[in-house]
Amino acid sequence: MAKAATTASAAAPPSTASKAPAKALASDKAAKKATKTSKSSTGADGEKKKRRKVRKETYASYIYKVLKQVHPDTGISNKAMAILNSFVNDIFERIATEASKLASYSKKSTIASREIQTAVRLILPGELAKHAISEGTKSVTKFSTSAPK
Repeated sequence: MAKAATTASAAAPPSTASKAPAKALASDKAAKKATKTSKSSTGADGEKKKRRKVRKETYASYIYKVLKQVHPDTGISNKAMAILNSFVNDIFERIATEASKLASYSKKSTIASREIQTAVRLILPGELAKHAISEGTKSVTKFSTSAPK
């Protein structure tokens, strides 16, 4: 009896409980891949399109500019640039997280310069925090005076 049920289900169209959709899914992926490659390889007039490179946002250009201000004749390797970029991202994340907590403690939905300044005081040690706050204050002042109202 059990054998008859299995042969009958093999002859019948696949139901939703069978493994047939997995095969269809694999063939769908192959079909989509084929159409993607054909779409991206030729343009409307039959010429080959160039694939656009995925843009990766980094602080590399800004780090390089600061390096050239401080040491004009010094270069930097790609690995060192990657390490500095990671460092800047990490510090940014820490300051933003702390500023977010400070804003939520005071029931505010906006992070203002005051929260950023307090977060910097909490995260960065001693002299580094003082220099960062003075540079930040200088930047905010410069922005406020130059911005048209």
